[in-house]
Amino acid sequence: MTRVIKYIFYDILRTRFILLYTVFLLVSTFAMFQLDSDTGKVVLSLLNIILIVVPLISVVFTTIHFYNSYEFIELMLAQPVNRSVIFLGEYLSVAISLCSACLVGIGVPALLFGADERAITLLFTGVTLTLVFVSLAFLASVLTRDKAKAIGIALLFWFYFSLIYDGLLLWVVFSFSDYPLEKVTLALIALNPVDLARIIMLLKLDIAALMGYTGAFYKDFFGSHAGIIFSTSILVIWIIVPLMAASRIFSKKDL
Repeated sequence: MTRVIKYIFYDILRTRFILLYTVFLLVSTFAMFQLDSDTGKVVLSLLNIILIVVPLISVVFTTIHFYNSYEFIELMLAQPVNRSVIFLGEYLSVAISLCSACLVGIGVPALLFGADERAITLLFTGVTLTLVFVSLAFLASVLTRDKAKAIGIALLFWFYFSLIYDGLLLWVVFSFSDYPLEKVTLALIALNPVDLARIIMLLKLDIAALMGYTGAFYKDFFGSHAGIIFSTSILVIWIIVPLMAASRIFSKKDL
C-alpha cells in the first residue's frame, strides 16, 4: 500500500492544485491576522472558510481526482492487488494532501502570530471536516460511472450539510419553540458534521451566550469531558461510515 500511496500522492502534487489551495489558505490567514491582532476575532473570521470553503474544495477535488485516476485504478485492478488496498491508497493520498494543505495554510500563520487553544481547535475542525467530506466524495464517486453525476452528488452533499440542513433545523426549532428542544437539537446537530464543528468552535470562542438558553445547555455539555468525547466520536463516525460504505461498493463494483 505504501507504494500505491506514494505514487498517487506524487501524482496529486503534480497537478499543483494542492499548492494553490495551500497558498490560498496562507494568504487568507495572514490577511486576517494582519487586519486584527485579536486571535479570537481572527479565528471567528476563519471559521467561515473552515465551514464553507474547506468542505467544498474537499468534495470537488476528491471527485475530480477519482475520475482522473480511473485509468490508473483499472491498471492496478489488472494486477494481483487487493481492491481495498487500491481504494484505501486513493483515500489516504487525497486525505493526506488536503489535510496537509489545511495544516500548513492555517497552522503556520497561527503559530507565527501566537497560536492558542482556539486556533488549535480550528485546525482540528478543519482537518476533521476535510476527512468527512473526502469520505462523502468517495462515496459519491463510486455510486456512478458518470463524472458529472458524481460531482453533482458530491456538491449535493456539501449543499445539504452546509446550507439546507440549517434551514430545516431552524424550521424545527421555530415550529416547536413551545417545547424543550435542547436534547432534540443536540441529536439533530449530531446528524450534521458542519453544525457540530460550528458549535464546538463557537463554544471555544466563549460566545455561547449569544445562543440563549440552548447555548448555555451546549456549553455545559460540550464543555465537559463527556461532550468532548461525544463530539469527537460523532465526527469520527462521519469519517468512517461513508468510507466503509464507499469501500464496500467499490469492492463489488464492475469497473
